[in-house]
Amino acid sequence: MLPKDLNFFEHVYEVVRKIPYGRVCSYGLIARYLGSPQSARMVGWAMNASHLKDDIPAHRVVNRLGLLTGKQHFEGTNLMQQLLENEGIEIKENQIVNFDKFLWDPSDHLPV
Repeated sequence: MLPKDLNFFEHVYEVVRKIPYGRVCSYGLIARYLGSPQSARMVGWAMNASHLKDDIPAHRVVNRLGLLTGKQHFEGTNLMQQLLENEGIEIKENQIVNFDKFLWDPSDHLPV
């Protein structure tokens, strides 16, 4: 259960911190879990701002097709891809191979 006194970005960060090593989540799944299914873009804005915090595994958040749409917000040209590959996730042409295998839905794993 997420604390009620956090703002939307902090709620997003709490969910992202729970994404397991070697798994990914989409912006939309996070928004839906937070009770705001139309706010996938706002989740993206939270991820863009997450570089201010060291404990947010933002590389584990991708779009609904498994595309690394946030990669431009990481240092270097391929850091997001390298971090995911280090966790055993194969990437081809900026997209996760076998995306469904690695997709983690917070609604299936966290209390509502």
